[in-house]
Amino acid sequence: MTFYTLIIVNIITFFVYGLDKLKAVNYWWRIPEWVLLGLAAAGGSVGAYLGMMVFRHKTLKPLFRFGVPVILLVHAGVAVYVWK
Repeated sequence: MTFYTLIIVNIITFFVYGLDKLKAVNYWWRIPEWVLLGLAAAGGSVGAYLGMMVFRHKTLKPLFRFGVPVILLVHAGVAVYVWK
């Protein structure tokens, strides 16, 4: 993935987390959790983490509370490995 692709994926992920929060507040049909986690795993871990913090969304669910930071650490480790 190029740097610009990662930026775009993270921006999209951030807004999808915000959209899901909006849907949750209004009792609309929700975005499935596998989509949210899939976006994080597909390179949008920074956007997912920021979306969780900014929108206060999914922060109490253990799968997201621990899963997104783990995905973020794995992505950071891969980035360091590739950089060196």
